[in-house]
Amino acid sequence: MPRAKSDNDRKIFVLDTSVILYAHNSIMNFAEHDVVIPITVLEELDQFKKGNDTKNFEAREFIRLLDKLSQDHMIHNWTPLNGKSKGNFRVLMNPENTMNANEIFGEEKNDHKILNCALYLKQNEKGRKVILVSKDINLRLKAKSLDLFAEDYETGKIKNINELENTGKYILDNIDPAHINILYDRGSIDAKIILGNKKRQSNAYYIIKSDKNSVLAYYNSDQDILERVDKKLAYNIKPKNAEQTFAMHAILNPNIRLVSIQGVAGTGKTLLALAGALEQRRDYKQIFLARPIVPLSNKDIGFLPGDVKSKLNPYMEPLWDNLKFIQNQYKETDKEFQKITELVNQEKLVIQPLAYIRGRSLSNIFFIVDEAQNLTPHEIKTIISRAGENTKIIFTGDVFQIDTPYLDSQSNGLSYLIDRVKDHPLYAHIKLEKGERSELANLANDLL
Repeated sequence: MPRAKSDNDRKIFVLDTSVILYAHNSIMNFAEHDVVIPITVLEELDQFKKGNDTKNFEAREFIRLLDKLSQDHMIHNWTPLNGKSKGNFRVLMNPENTMNANEIFGEEKNDHKILNCALYLKQNEKGRKVILVSKDINLRLKAKSLDLFAEDYETGKIKNINELENTGKYILDNIDPAHINILYDRGSIDAKIILGNKKRQSNAYYIIKSDKNSVLAYYNSDQDILERVDKKLAYNIKPKNAEQTFAMHAILNPNIRLVSIQGVAGTGKTLLALAGALEQRRDYKQIFLARPIVPLSNKDIGFLPGDVKSKLNPYMEPLWDNLKFIQNQYKETDKEFQKITELVNQEKLVIQPLAYIRGRSLSNIFFIVDEAQNLTPHEIKTIISRAGENTKIIFTGDVFQIDTPYLDSQSNGLSYLIDRVKDHPLYAHIKLEKGERSELANLANDLL
């Protein structure tokens, strides 16, 4: 954010509740500009402070932060934000305006009270630019209809989502066939022979082609070599294309502790991760397979009938489907079939909502997080920060298929992870491009 040249250049940012629930420390991220919190936001946060979800954590942390910042001040007045080069903040009570959003939109609601605060500041803070900051697209559109500046909360947002498309996999054409033969014969080759002085990315994957043949390879940064990558079976699941082969290699590689797999529905993300976990079951104490619960139309699951298990089963069913698919690769009399049943019964393999696992110590665990695009960057960080010794974490998802209202392709946790952790020696990312579920599923992804 560009620095203000004078006091009049210092902007006033009005934050709505969605910004606070996304990042509790957002108030500290507006450089030397001033921040206003409508009293309505505090009232809404009070409803969110109880619970174990990330939004509840964010609400509690923000309330504590505001309490700390206001120890010696009355927060309806401008109060300094701690730290050099920071501006001021204030909590604005519900003001009376000549222009009233409740009357304009014909309904009294909290969003309109927040708009009224921005309208009041625009009228009374002459010469200063007032900007409403919200993760709620509809609220931003309403603000603009009232001739108010409005924008998304940009901190932590991926600036160029297209750059993520090129992360993890590279295609090299017109390579000397002799070098490809070395890779086939010896299993590896000095990276300089093929890559020359090109920048290397840790754990990157390559499709190397000559005019006659091709080979799949993996860059081993420890030894600065390219290693041949072969299709490997994992619990009778065999990769069907180059990208799936790369994903399986990363899942089975003990030196890679963190993997993200991006791809549209039907590309095999979760199936590969689960098959790889089962193949390595002896190396870990437990296998956890979890996903965030995003209820239909974002209603709370409480409106569903039945007990807690009945409410949650519909959200976990896709994970059980993948497990059943793997199990059905074998006959019921096969030991592999029976082993999966045994793992589930002994809770060595656990399928649960992510909220049930959050807060647990993740030591000696193979942890698969499905639908990771529905997590915030903070949730991704929280999960990884709980990893103990001998833990491997796989995040799967599609950054363009967001089911939560205040995330998008640039601000979700999976995009954030891919952007921030790329080129780390413990991390690998693979994008699956070809659907393998069925021709009918491919038709939907390609044409509808």
